Amino acid sequence: MLIDLSVIKFMSEVASNAPAPGGGSIAAITAAQGIALTCMVAQLTLGKKKYLDYEELMKKIDAEARNLTQELLDYIDKDTKAYYDVVAVFSMPKGTDEEKAHRTATMQSALKSAAIVPFEVMNLCLKALRLTEKAVGKSNINAASDLGVAALNLGAGVKGAWLNVTTNLAGIKDDAFVQLYTQKGIELYEKACTLADQIYENILETVS
Repeated sequence: MLIDLSVIKFMSEVASNAPAPGGGSIAAITAAQGIALTCMVAQLTLGKKKYLDYEELMKKIDAEARNLTQELLDYIDKDTKAYYDVVAVFSMPKGTDEEKAHRTATMQSALKSAAIVPFEVMNLCLKALRLTEKAVGKSNINAASDLGVAALNLGAGVKGAWLNVTTNLAGIKDDAFVQLYTQKGIELYEKACTLADQIYENILETVS
């Protein structure tokens, strides 16, 4: 499991000539870093007299952020598995019409899974950004910059995941599936990127 590797070992795997873990897994870990920072900010706010009015909010943010962090970490391995499921299809036999049909169907199924995985990362990023936004202006001011970095990481996670969604959609023959995930993906992308930028700019004004 990639998530069980040390940071040094994981980066060594990324930097190798193996095609995975690649951009999809990196998008997931980048997003996980972002929401983990939001969790840290909540922790640095809890118990502080100045922020007692937001104590319950910070507890909620902390709990939800921890769950989102773990979910995003899970997608590091899910994305790599989805990639290798696609690669595995290339070694399937194609000597008969029946084998060719089975190979084509398996490839289409694998490509759909490979598109859905980063799409779900985008969905988690938007949830994480909405949670991060709740902490802006209500959390420890000394950790405000960390919320800005959280937003940057989550925004990057969305953009990276969207690249992987669109790459896999390009090979899918199911027009209805492609149309659905293209439309939903664009909506997620626009909402998440706009929110990430807003959070970052708000934080920048706060710390400047």
